[in-house]
Amino acid sequence: MTRSKSAARPAPAPARRRIRGLDAEERSAQRRRQLLDAATELFARQSFSGTSIEQICQHAFVGTKGFYDHFDSKEACYTALLEQITAQIQQRVTEAAAAAADLEWPQRSAAVIEAFVHAIADDPRLARVSFGEAGGISPAVESQRRNNRRWSAVFLDREWAGAPDPDRQAQRRRLAVALATIGGMFELVADWLHNNEEGRSAEVLAEDLVTFVRAVDVGRRA
Repeated sequence: MTRSKSAARPAPAPARRRIRGLDAEERSAQRRRQLLDAATELFARQSFSGTSIEQICQHAFVGTKGFYDHFDSKEACYTALLEQITAQIQQRVTEAAAAAADLEWPQRSAAVIEAFVHAIADDPRLARVSFGEAGGISPAVESQRRNNRRWSAVFLDREWAGAPDPDRQAQRRRLAVALATIGGMFELVADWLHNNEEGRSAEVLAEDLVTFVRAVDVGRRA
């Protein structure tokens, strides 16, 4: 007894339904982008605490079910947004450092700092969300902020001194100086955001950051 051709062939996979040219996965990714875009706008305009999930959904034109498909809570949405902004900043400064690798540190530092400033100031909402809102939201967000600072400190230490020192105590001291420097830089950014009645430009912020980092570097080398 032989099997018929129709029985031998596997059933064709059901066609993926497309709406406006997008399949289900693409529509889901689009909704996530819309939610993060809405969160960026609202957190920057009216703060994390002053924004509700319902407002994010309304601004994004996404239902609350769509929100919870991607995020467990408003905090989870903020965390995802902070991760996205951080990745963009890290990419910008890493690319700037690579492009300026042949320059001496004083010139290279200016290029890297300018890239950092433009990454957060070209769209001022990003600076407000990442530097103006992150403090005090939750222990998980604070942990993420600390991780971001430590990444920045390791990056700065590598730009300053190259490969890690094989002496663990010497390397610990190097990283401590870099971490304190990053803290000072981030405080200058926060002050620029919150106490800027004079309308200081992004270029002025970059100049202040370059002056500060170079002053620390002089002391570090002494």
